Amino acid sequence: MRETLPIGPYIQNLCRDDLHEYTSKSKRIKDDILRAVAKLLELDEDCLVNQFSNRALTYARFNYYPPCPRPDLVLGIKPHSDVYALTVLLMDKDVAGLQFLRDGTWYNVPSASNYTLLINVGVTMEIMTNGIFKGPVHRVVTNSEKERMSVAVFYGLDPEREIGPIAQMLTEDQPARYREMKVKDFLVAHLEHFSRGERVVDSLRI
Repeated sequence: MRETLPIGPYIQNLCRDDLHEYTSKSKRIKDDILRAVAKLLELDEDCLVNQFSNRALTYARFNYYPPCPRPDLVLGIKPHSDVYALTVLLMDKDVAGLQFLRDGTWYNVPSASNYTLLINVGVTMEIMTNGIFKGPVHRVVTNSEKERMSVAVFYGLDPEREIGPIAQMLTEDQPARYREMKVKDFLVAHLEHFSRGERVVDSLRI
């Protein structure tokens, strides 16, 4: 991460070391969660962790949502599912705005008095677990009076490898539900589907 962050000299001097430390510690959280998921799925403890090579993608995004006079008309981010495997989101401690969709209803994620980490599953994980874990649809709404900030760290796979259900998840009674696709092509397809308000994972269903 330290050697590959594509940021300018000003940002490097301002927060490069802090960002490197934060993403390194977030990775430990990501690995712990992957091991917990593997245990739930009755897989080898490091089965999911081992899917992430040294070339796996790590992407940090700083989100800033200024006050919006018409929150009824403007979204911070439109509805989507995260494309990567896991997202570690440092939430704003004062202002809520994240919503998740379930059964046609949007549910608010409340703000907390302290900074809180929210872990979100992406569609890469949905495919790897053959649909057992779902990448939920979510969006960000705006606030008419207050600004909102958050930091998201996304963890994906090596762009040169194939993405598909991991072999340990497949049996004669539970065949693959998704076709395989190269990760870098999957990411491009995600952008195309996102622009149309669709989920790329749905296009890979068998």
